[in-house]
Amino acid sequence: MSAASFSSAASDYEKIGGGPAVKAVVDRFYELILADDQLVGFFEGADLTSLKRHQVLLISQVLGGPASYDGRDLREAHAGLDITRVDYLKVVSLLVQALVEAGVPPAVIERVGEALASTERDVVTSPAG
Repeated sequence: MSAASFSSAASDYEKIGGGPAVKAVVDRFYELILADDQLVGFFEGADLTSLKRHQVLLISQVLGGPASYDGRDLREAHAGLDITRVDYLKVVSLLVQALVEAGVPPAVIERVGEALASTERDVVTSPAG
């Protein structure tokens, strides 16, 4: 048997091109967010370099990559921002858009969506909307 017979299937992280691909998706994601009138206010005065770094780590981890998210707990990071479900769903839609634009396979996008669905209760901090 060859060594290839023993190798495991590629992770979603590897399938999409690893770190450079995730970074490109995150860069596009923030371009979309900052161009959106509904969302841009949440990021005024934010350290975008740090946010992007944490987002790359988080998405890499969700995709089965080697990076481990080391940022604040999602509930703590979003506390006091008055994020509604409508805001949350808009952010998710922009991430999906960035993934689609990058050519990420639909099955991978679906798995990312499933992971994101589990974070809604930690991110949505406002009962309105």
